[in-house]
Amino acid sequence: MTTTSTSTVTPYRSQLHPARAGFLRLLRAEWTKFWTVRAWLLVLAIAAVVTVVISQLGASGSSTSGNVEPTLAPDGTVVRDSFHFTHRELTGDGTVTVRVTALKSADGTAPEPWAKAGLILKESLEPGAPYAAVLATPGHGVRTQWNFTHDTAGGASDLATAPTWLRLTRAGDRVTAYESADGRTWSEIKDVRLESLPRTVHVGAFVATPMHQILRRSFGGTSETAGGGVVTASFDRLALRGTSATPAWTSADVGGGVPNGPGPQDAEPGATKVSPTGVYTLTGRGDIAPDETLGDTVQMSFQGVFVGILFMVALGTLFVTSEYKRGLIRTTFTATPSRTKVLAAKTVVIAAVTFAVALPATALSFTLAQSRLRENGFKPPAFPDLSLMEAPALRAVVGSAALLSLVAVLALGVGVVLRTSAGAIATVVVLVILPQILAFALPLPAAQWLLRVTPAAAFAIQQGATYYPFVDHNCLPESGCYPMTPVSGLSVLAAYALAALLLAAWSLRRRDA
Repeated sequence: MTTTSTSTVTPYRSQLHPARAGFLRLLRAEWTKFWTVRAWLLVLAIAAVVTVVISQLGASGSSTSGNVEPTLAPDGTVVRDSFHFTHRELTGDGTVTVRVTALKSADGTAPEPWAKAGLILKESLEPGAPYAAVLATPGHGVRTQWNFTHDTAGGASDLATAPTWLRLTRAGDRVTAYESADGRTWSEIKDVRLESLPRTVHVGAFVATPMHQILRRSFGGTSETAGGGVVTASFDRLALRGTSATPAWTSADVGGGVPNGPGPQDAEPGATKVSPTGVYTLTGRGDIAPDETLGDTVQMSFQGVFVGILFMVALGTLFVTSEYKRGLIRTTFTATPSRTKVLAAKTVVIAAVTFAVALPATALSFTLAQSRLRENGFKPPAFPDLSLMEAPALRAVVGSAALLSLVAVLALGVGVVLRTSAGAIATVVVLVILPQILAFALPLPAAQWLLRVTPAAAFAIQQGATYYPFVDHNCLPESGCYPMTPVSGLSVLAAYALAALLLAAWSLRRRDA
């Protein structure tokens, strides 16, 4: 009798949850589809090369003379610091008070909304020296501003209807700003600290006004004319409590009293007149604010991304429409009945692949472009010398790579919905590229609206310059300025991509393959 023994082989069981194991299999399958199609790899490589090359060529075509020595704030920001100043020295702690009764344009026109008349405490009379000021404006009420980049709103006093009392109090390094309607009851606006403030400083009344800018836009181009205005402010009840080595008020034009930058540089100096009744009339020009007229060297380093987008659109579209064209999508859905999982796997693969290639491309674009821009005059002190790993450069590099990746995902979603390469590519190009082109020609309000509601808002992620809300400027897309913050702009594109994927998922479940 023969005994036969059999051994039982334990079948392999994945340690992953079944759903996870199935999705990983899908990811491998979609990745295999991608890298085995040489044309897609070629498109991806061309996108990276074009992004770098066009960015380099764009930087090579930009230049500046860099002959004007900029005025720098304590933190290194390029600023404008020119105004007419009636001042005295203050040694140690003390208080200066004044009533602003009027602020008018010298030529009878309406003054600029950010024209300024008020009190200032300044470390020295040198442009760029630290300061704290409390001031009245024609269009933005009473403000406290200090060290050029800081602003806090006070009351909404209207100089056209009532005078405004202002006060600055110094206690060591602390300077506190107050306002009052009657000179008896005071409201604190802001308490600021000026680091290493010397024992003796300059305090008093000042007047300044930013340049007025006239913008004309048409489909033939854009013209911008800047002109320097002159304002006259009336003050009374000017009083200083504290120790001062200068018993009389003295007038001076800080920074020459004329704008730092475009505009008339040969203007007449400011003037101070004092009436027998103690009314001070100050006439002057200039501004105390960040200088936002310089070029954005961060944004100028990514001009190739605009062209690279076209290749990413084609790649994202073909990754799905090619299967529809050849009928292979039926095989995919037969092997994986869950169509939303297939869509998710395709999304992960196209997003990961495009971002992995775009990130080194944008990093190299920035590095090479910055080197060329410095050779062409965009160098310190007027322009920052940014390294790749510091903000805002790092944000712009990573954000530009994310922009390219999100565009590919958007194209994938649109491709699933439309199922045709030509239609999907045309749709995404119209959504992302066309608004950017039209924004260069449309009237500014329409252009800014377009760059808020379309995926083209994502180009704001490349913006490197800081635009302050208390500085009037024409935010032109061709100058690298966008109406949304960098992250908010990129979020608009992400929202479009998500909407396209949700519509694609709905379409897959409602339509035959």
